Amino acid sequence: MRKRQISPTPASEPASSSTWLDVEHKALVEVTSEENGFPIESALLGVEGGWRAANAGAQTIRLIFDEPQRLRRIWLVFEDSENTRMQEFVLRWSSDNGNSFREIVRQQWNFSPPDSIREAEDYAVELSAVTALELIIVPDNSGGAARASLASLRVA
Repeated sequence: MRKRQISPTPASEPASSSTWLDVEHKALVEVTSEENGFPIESALLGVEGGWRAANAGAQTIRLIFDEPQRLRRIWLVFEDSENTRMQEFVLRWSSDNGNSFREIVRQQWNFSPPDSIREAEDYAVELSAVTALELIIVPDNSGGAARASLASLRVA
């Protein structure tokens, strides 16, 4: 048997930022709410602290692209070191300016501090003519008072 040891690639960090789409200049962002000091720009631009909703309950983040985009990768990071909860999110896309959407993924995650506080998802996709990308977050499936948060959302 042949064997060699390799350095692990941390799953908590995306590959080179040079491949990420410049959403700051190529998209309009819609968000249902945001807490002061935790704007959506923080999650989209990789600023410490990320985004957090001002209210409990389901929240929507929508990127509306100025020009149709071809997307090959979607990177999401959720963090919560304070609340034990089950979160569900739905990621979907539109090619007709948001008149209809197609689901990419629907997923649940259990946050259970101090051991399980971070969910990082790296999706390889082949989407053409994307005019809108939507993330719907249900922060607590039991209906608790937890607020949605997002550490990072990047697309390439």
